[in-house]
Amino acid sequence: MATRALVNARVLLDDGFHDDVAVLLDGAGDIAGLVPAGQARVQAAEVHDLAGGWLLPGFIDVQVNGGGGVLFNNDTSVEAIAAIGRAHRRFGTTGFLPTLISDDAGVMARAVAATRDAIAAGVAGVLGVHLEGPYLAPARKGTHDAAKFRVPDAAEIAMATALDNGVTVVTLAPEQVPLDTIRAMVARGAIVVAGHTAASYEQIRAGLDAGLRGFTHLYNAMSPLQGREPGAVGAALEDRDSWCGIIVDGVHVHPGSLRVALAAKPRGKLFLVTDAMPMVGADDPSFALYGEVITAIDGVVRNAAGALAGSALDMATAVRNGVQLLGLPLDEAARMASTYPARFLGLGERVGRIASGLQADLVLLDDALQVRSTWIAGAREDAA
Repeated sequence: MATRALVNARVLLDDGFHDDVAVLLDGAGDIAGLVPAGQARVQAAEVHDLAGGWLLPGFIDVQVNGGGGVLFNNDTSVEAIAAIGRAHRRFGTTGFLPTLISDDAGVMARAVAATRDAIAAGVAGVLGVHLEGPYLAPARKGTHDAAKFRVPDAAEIAMATALDNGVTVVTLAPEQVPLDTIRAMVARGAIVVAGHTAASYEQIRAGLDAGLRGFTHLYNAMSPLQGREPGAVGAALEDRDSWCGIIVDGVHVHPGSLRVALAAKPRGKLFLVTDAMPMVGADDPSFALYGEVITAIDGVVRNAAGALAGSALDMATAVRNGVQLLGLPLDEAARMASTYPARFLGLGERVGRIASGLQADLVLLDDALQVRSTWIAGAREDAA
């Protein structure tokens, strides 16, 4: 394939937006160079005019339970992962972790195997798997089925961390498992994070010392910050090295609380997630989980008991909300959807930025910040 030159866009580079840069893509799906728009290499390439849009690194979502009418728990197949990826690509997601909610060991094993097979088959955008549970706290279960909760033995630790061609994220409650379990998972290459936890500040600190990398959907399903008991939230906000995923939909967390987190954490340690359910990219607002029908009403997903049950959020909307609800500049909201999650996953030298030598995962937004095109490994797909 001939070199392609993407021109006439406001391109987000490491130091901000540039409107005089052409992005060169090679035939292998990588970014071959960033050059002045008038350079001879541009004239010799196949030129694609992007009509003045915003060209950003493709969005990376580390918590995707479903999309396109598919819930990963209900269909742990390569085809299901591909369908979820297609649904979210429409909203700028070029990299994602299919996420399994607490389930039986057999379902977990099938989810890991399907992820391995999807990566081997080249399913677009799959970076690994996220196992959200089942090593969680009943007091902070959210919509998870506490009957599935357990402490893993050595065989289950090995199974949960068996993915060898992608990233594994495991969400657990550190007070529910021995610290040696966290150490064992980390030693096997997993990224272990705290979530659905009733842990005290001291228990979280012990977990961080044992290898916890961060926190799943900060504020939600975790012990809160209080004056005499900092809880999981206080430990997360205080710790300088840990990462926090946040759901910016105006429902899961008040914008004021999110701005507190932005003020407390070092820049780059907060990143956007969707916690998306099957209705993203689908017409049906309902799905089944653990045999219970869950429905999105006015964009809010709840189970029959009224607990939040994931979200109907997509990454492009999360970026817009970062700008409109949190007052972030577009470049920072975009980095929270791309650069920072890539670094959290340890993939920052491969994806998450527009730079020479990185994979050509890109998203083009118009002035209303709606997705117009995406590229995954250089392959373009335009929005319908």
